[in-house]
Amino acid sequence: MRVSSNVTYNDFIKNLGTNASKVQKTLNQLSSLKEVSQSSDNPLLVAKIMNLNVSLAKNTTYGQEIKDSQDWINTEFSALKGVNDSMNNIRRLVQHSANGTQDIDEIKANRNEIQQEIQGIVEALNTNFDGRYIFGGTNTTKPPFEVSRDADGNVNGIIYAGSQTEVSREIADNVSIDLPTNGGKLIGGRVDGNGQANGSDMNDFFTSLMDDMNFYIENKERLSTIDRSSLDPAIPADQAVLNDLNRFDKWAVNMSNNISKVDNLKNSISDFQTQIDAIANRLKSAGERNEADKLSLTSTLSERQDVDVAEKYMEYQNQMLAYQATMSMGTKIMQTSILDYVR
Repeated sequence: MRVSSNVTYNDFIKNLGTNASKVQKTLNQLSSLKEVSQSSDNPLLVAKIMNLNVSLAKNTTYGQEIKDSQDWINTEFSALKGVNDSMNNIRRLVQHSANGTQDIDEIKANRNEIQQEIQGIVEALNTNFDGRYIFGGTNTTKPPFEVSRDADGNVNGIIYAGSQTEVSREIADNVSIDLPTNGGKLIGGRVDGNGQANGSDMNDFFTSLMDDMNFYIENKERLSTIDRSSLDPAIPADQAVLNDLNRFDKWAVNMSNNISKVDNLKNSISDFQTQIDAIANRLKSAGERNEADKLSLTSTLSERQDVDVAEKYMEYQNQMLAYQATMSMGTKIMQTSILDYVR
């Protein structure tokens, strides 16, 4: 069967184009170091690579959330250390005041120091991390704690004005964790129907403590000179004095009872620290899983997306050899003319 020159030329052009396309594709892979550069190269592989990139981006986001949560928890640990130090000092001052041998100046000094410690507790509980208050629940933009004052402007308690809802963080697909941010639970108080504390325990304690100490300071000299036998309970004014005397007699006992109240408040703080510690351990495990997932996803993505440079270069060399051979044969074919057939 006779093969025309036109058929030969067409076959040559077709083979040359095929070899040139292979060389061009391999050159693109070597220059980009990627197996595919557009979806038409390998639709299934491109779809898998896209899914891996999405998973890797989500993994990075979760890793940032975990790191931010760990930093938040560490800030809470530091803040509560200051609170514990203040509560220990308050316990010491209450115990020192309860033995009943101090004079007015000593009790006054203890009261003033306790008021300073109350302000120190508020400052510690109003610690913020990255511009967000750590013990304000979901209300992280305003200081959640403030000192309360009596009519004379003296510190006599702590008020919690934050949210009673914990801050939630998503640390993996369909996995969230609630950071212990409700300061109401931290300082105790009456619990509502949702199990949330309003923080009244510490405030009530300090208000009562300051009232007791002020009573002692303001009335010791007056009550110490009164003869109880000269008072008639039937007379309202005398009865009021008797009531003050009874309160004065029980003052040391009441102060001793305040020691156990301080211990109860310290236990609430310890319980909160235990909760923080459990969350910290969970975040540590989540961080380790996140890092392992990142390594696995990165490795899988590299296997499917990145080229083996040595192998791809050898492939390029073979393709160039075939391309050059095609070009060499083409030059000989293209030189044939009608005179070759006449001879």
